Amino acid sequence: MTGATNGNGGAPTTQPTAFEAVPWAAGGLDGAAERLVFERSSPGRRASSFPDGGGLPEVDLDQALPARFRRTEPVRLPEVSERDLVRHYTRLAHRNYAVDLGFYPLGSCTMKYNPKVAESAAALPGFARLHPAQPAEQVQGALELLARLEHALCELTGLAAVTFQPAAGAHGELTGLLIIRAHHEARNDPRRRVVIPDAAHGTNPASVRLAGFEVTTVASSPEGLVDLEALEKVLDTDVAAFMITNPNTLGLFERNIARVAELVHRVGGQLYYDGANFNAILGKVRPGDMGFDVVHLNLHKTFATPHGGGGPGAGPLVVAEHLADFLPAPVVVGDGDGYRWDTDRPRSIGRVHGWNGNFGILVRAFAYLLANGGDGLRGVAERAVLNANYLLERLSSAYQLGYPSRPVMHEFVLSARKQKGQGARGLDIAKALIDKGFHPPTVYFPLIVEEALMVEPTETESLETLDSFADAMLEIAAQAETDAHPLHQAPVTAPVGRLDEARAARSLVARWHPPSEPDEAASDAADEGPPDKPTS
Repeated sequence: MTGATNGNGGAPTTQPTAFEAVPWAAGGLDGAAERLVFERSSPGRRASSFPDGGGLPEVDLDQALPARFRRTEPVRLPEVSERDLVRHYTRLAHRNYAVDLGFYPLGSCTMKYNPKVAESAAALPGFARLHPAQPAEQVQGALELLARLEHALCELTGLAAVTFQPAAGAHGELTGLLIIRAHHEARNDPRRRVVIPDAAHGTNPASVRLAGFEVTTVASSPEGLVDLEALEKVLDTDVAAFMITNPNTLGLFERNIARVAELVHRVGGQLYYDGANFNAILGKVRPGDMGFDVVHLNLHKTFATPHGGGGPGAGPLVVAEHLADFLPAPVVVGDGDGYRWDTDRPRSIGRVHGWNGNFGILVRAFAYLLANGGDGLRGVAERAVLNANYLLERLSSAYQLGYPSRPVMHEFVLSARKQKGQGARGLDIAKALIDKGFHPPTVYFPLIVEEALMVEPTETESLETLDSFADAMLEIAAQAETDAHPLHQAPVTAPVGRLDEARAARSLVARWHPPSEPDEAASDAADEGPPDKPTS
């Protein structure tokens, strides 16, 4: 144990010398706020310069850009040197948390380490310098990669055909639901409802509504699994599909999935697999063999590509044979000794992406598959499940399990009900973890667990990392039992203290407002948030 000040001149705080603690989160910085780039501005400084344009033809500005589209005053931009600009953004980057920096136990989000061999593959000139408008004969290698990746995903899921157009998991959900709608309409059997469990990911009901369906929610059983009796009651010939994750959002394997498939198919519905948790069964069991008709795969969750974070991402959709004709066009098909784009798809739902998906992410996923091979992919699932159960065993003495069923798969949901009774909520525990040098787990999801703490260690983390995280969680639980008040102030050692999240959600200020005087640099007083490091 080592002593450290809280960065604001406060009393020393005790911090663990944790195996994976991130230094800035454990008091490694002096806590001084980084000045805005506008506040570093000095008139006349430049980070770059442009030639005077000599030799270029003169252009009539009024013809090129009519006056009504032109500014009457120059845009207010910071004036800084290249050195100051680089140092400013480098310092900010050092305050970010990332998978290359530390442990991300975000349950359901599956933030795991991205192997650099995949980055190297995606950076190969033959892939990185392609243009999506190039004719097929010039991009045969890229088309072959897509064809081979499609074959691998079909083998892993037990289904028949793939589209790579969806740019994220939620986009894949929407695409799958549109295909299901087209399937029913083609049979002159339009249906209105899609059933989802009460523990479903939030994107599920959102995608259902976007696809033009109504949402019907079915309750979980006391074990945390789909309640078969409740499901049977809501199934009728108006149900287009049942969407479910397996393992489910509580980290439990739906052992009655064959019966679920039987019930859904009996009324003519389709069974949709939310592939968010595919990481837990990779190479061990296939959704198609369970009875699923449609599967979307989050490549960042299972195949270790970078998380989308607003783009780029990839959420390929895999479907059974009877749905293949409805896939977005075009699709890659074999053509003699080569490959081509097949655009003659009269039953296709049409494009869902401007081109054909985010190719660089697909290259990374293919490299990950090749690097692991069949045995390696099975090992991914095995280690993910082992890590989750080990971590749960370490934490079960201090925290309650959201649902009592065991063993869990790749993730588990704790409840901070006990700590809440002692004065520390799940949010306080999450914020205190930042002071211990760890990214918090997912909190308050799924909604069916009070004070939920959803933890997923993934297969990429070592025993030392898991023990270090468990020690931090146990120390926080002990603090809550003794005196919960210090947890209300966390984090106190990070670059930014606890924010007013409710106010930010209601009245977010996302831009800097320049002051009235051009030589001043400050934010508007009306936009100032709560104190940096609140004490109550």
